[in-house]
Amino acid sequence: MSRLLVRRPSPRLAEGELTHLERVPVDPELAQRQWEAYVEVYRSLGWDVIDIDPDDTHADGVFVEDTVVMFGDLALLTRPGADSRRGEIDTTRAALEKAGIEYAAIEAPGTLDGGDVLKVGRTVYVGQTLRTNAEGARQMDALLAPRGWTVVPVEVTKVLHLKSGVTALPDGTVIGYPPLVDDASIYPEFLAVPEEHGTAVVVLDDDTVLMSSDAPQSAQLFRDRGLTVIETPISEFEKLEGCVTCLSVRVRD
Repeated sequence: MSRLLVRRPSPRLAEGELTHLERVPVDPELAQRQWEAYVEVYRSLGWDVIDIDPDDTHADGVFVEDTVVMFGDLALLTRPGADSRRGEIDTTRAALEKAGIEYAAIEAPGTLDGGDVLKVGRTVYVGQTLRTNAEGARQMDALLAPRGWTVVPVEVTKVLHLKSGVTALPDGTVIGYPPLVDDASIYPEFLAVPEEHGTAVVVLDDDTVLMSSDAPQSAQLFRDRGLTVIETPISEFEKLEGCVTCLSVRVRD
């Protein structure tokens, strides 16, 4: 069974943190509809959806991936780099405990946002950003190395999170929009995409990815590689430096 951790958008979504983008109007009602459509993609494929308790005081709470990252059967509870987001951890921890998911946690002074963590095979690329510091990466390495993972720090200066600039296809090829990538040579296999919102995909299985509907050329590029591509609109979350990866946490049993 595959399980999905999600949290519905806060009515205060438009107040979310911004680092590299100018603030523009966000439509909370449209965001809610887009989020529901996003979750329905997983439901339609048989995923079991677990709702993390909403906490509407946290504008960025919908971006649940920043609070927890899965490594096999171990969840890593993060410590977000933005002070305004640290309160999101309590409800995420409660959801993990209720679901019976084993977890470890990043401790102060380490900071780590899940959006800075890209897994490719048994390699974990971790962005060094305003949200994730060297101590957070060190703690993650100490937890994961005994489990057979290799942690590789990556400097990120052009986007909020590592996965704002790069993600990976099912075969391990890292994809990214070159103007948003500091150094593509870090990755053994890199494929440039033609659109900013084509950088983010969620791997659903060995042949299927989920991505934003705002990157049709990138979607066709992936189809030409033999992949099934499911597109979903997430414009209101993209206005807040969000993407398809950060709206959920995938738990594969």
